[in-house]
Amino acid sequence: MPHREPFVPRSARRLLPRTVRARATAAAGTVLGAALALSSAGLLAVLHADLVASAASATRQQAETVAQLAAQGRLTPVLHTGHGTDFLQVVDARGTVLAASPNLAGHPAITPDGRTGSHTTDDVDPLLDHHRQRVTAVTGDTPAGPVTVYAGASLRAADEALDITRAGLAVACPLLLLTGVVVTWKVTGNALRPVEAIRAEVDAITGQDLHRRVPEPGTADEIARLAATMNAMLDRLEASGRRQRQFIADASHELRSPLAVLRTQLEVADTHPDPAVRAELVHGALQDTDRLQSLATDLLLLARLDAGGAEERPRRRVDLTALVADTVLGRSPGRHRRTTDLAPGVAVDGIPLWLGRLLTNLLDNAERHAGGVVHVRLAADRARGVAVLDVEDDGPGIPPADHERVFERFTRLDDARSRDEGGSGLGLPIARDIARHHGGTLAVAPTAAGTRLTAQLPLAGEPQWFSTPDTHSAHLRSWERPAFPRLGEQGVDSTGEATP
Repeated sequence: MPHREPFVPRSARRLLPRTVRARATAAAGTVLGAALALSSAGLLAVLHADLVASAASATRQQAETVAQLAAQGRLTPVLHTGHGTDFLQVVDARGTVLAASPNLAGHPAITPDGRTGSHTTDDVDPLLDHHRQRVTAVTGDTPAGPVTVYAGASLRAADEALDITRAGLAVACPLLLLTGVVVTWKVTGNALRPVEAIRAEVDAITGQDLHRRVPEPGTADEIARLAATMNAMLDRLEASGRRQRQFIADASHELRSPLAVLRTQLEVADTHPDPAVRAELVHGALQDTDRLQSLATDLLLLARLDAGGAEERPRRRVDLTALVADTVLGRSPGRHRRTTDLAPGVAVDGIPLWLGRLLTNLLDNAERHAGGVVHVRLAADRARGVAVLDVEDDGPGIPPADHERVFERFTRLDDARSRDEGGSGLGLPIARDIARHHGGTLAVAPTAAGTRLTAQLPLAGEPQWFSTPDTHSAHLRSWERPAFPRLGEQGVDSTGEATP
């Protein structure tokens, strides 16, 4: 079930603190106030119990001592009180006072409620001090019969101590609460000051001010990490905006030239009187249209890759060996001989259409620069869990300084080459983006005869064999394709025919 916020009346909602500083101070004040209240109540309860227990112990000890004297027949009419006892009285079964302390001489018998034991009472006040009394009654047997010994103590000192403690707490607790609230307000304000500076800076940053950064406090706390994270996010946004602007500028430049040529061809064809020349111009315009269509397709694919389109497409197990073989064999004839060295049963998880586009772009690049041979190798590195796809050509090679530059969009290393021969400069960037979206890499390395482009993709899990014989045979047929020529055994030329 969805979480529902508790209902708060609108009138009460206006009274709630709105800022983090106010809420933190209110929460700290509430907790501190509750803690002080509970601590004060506990302190008073412990103090009261300790004072009363001390009085009860003293009166009980005195009453038991007098009861022993009475049992031994040594009871005197005048009893002397000990420490912690204010009065003593011995009464027989008929209520006659047999002995008493001097301050109770001539007083009637103390019979508050006939209870024995120690208890606190307000009904007995023989000394007229108007305070509670702690009275302990102990019975004993004497030669003259049973008697009851009453020993009592006034709780005046305990009450005065409680009153003084209450007064001290009444002054100290509000001061402590006020101090806690003020300290919390100040500390919270100091802690949130960098947050306010970060908020103000972020609020001032616009799409044209992505170079600005939020201030990072010198502390190693959560706010410092927040500022660092915000600056890292701004770095990514600035880099993304820079790439987007560069991409738009490059795309506009790349589209402007073929559009101008196409317009010129159509305008000349529209006014030229010779039908043969018009047909040639229209044919050239169609070629430029094809190039524009290819360029638009590449731009759309790059936009989808930048927007994370690979994550939205469903992925499935792809027999990369079969995909590479079908792609190489299915290419149109050309002027280069193609050879393959494909390990059987290499499978990855991915999008077949995009993986095919990756291989096609690598082959297009290799054939564009090859002198006569293009070699494709596929192997499975089980130790690292990757499929390794190499596409080699025997062309002039790529200078080491340009190994990363070739993956930049609209990059052509040979500026003197025509656009038709040199391509759009998007093939390798698209191939690398596809490899990265599949969790892999694409890199360039020199070889003795030319250049090697190596794509590494994570291997899929082991194939799930089914129990039915037909399905098992189908898996074997798909993983054991017989027409994968090995390097050094035979190759595949531009027509797709096996060559020695």
